[in-house]
Amino acid sequence: MLAACQTNEAGLEPIRGSITYGGQPRQRLQKSPIGSIVPHIFTDQWGERVRETYILQPDRSLKLVDRVYLDSPFD
Repeated sequence: MLAACQTNEAGLEPIRGSITYGGQPRQRLQKSPIGSIVPHIFTDQWGERVRETYILQPDRSLKLVDRVYLDSPFD
């Protein structure tokens, strides 16, 4: 329960659709090197396309470090 309340240095909180929304994923990235960048693109609850960037931490958790709202291809 406490893990869902943690913040990160960038001040970004997970939103619905984020990999870490509701806590860390159950499956850990075991073969990826520490410090690996993990991109994630999804559509948020308002229909906006979002690109998030995570960094793999030494404990194999993902740290959300960046979020960008992408332009709609239909604009």
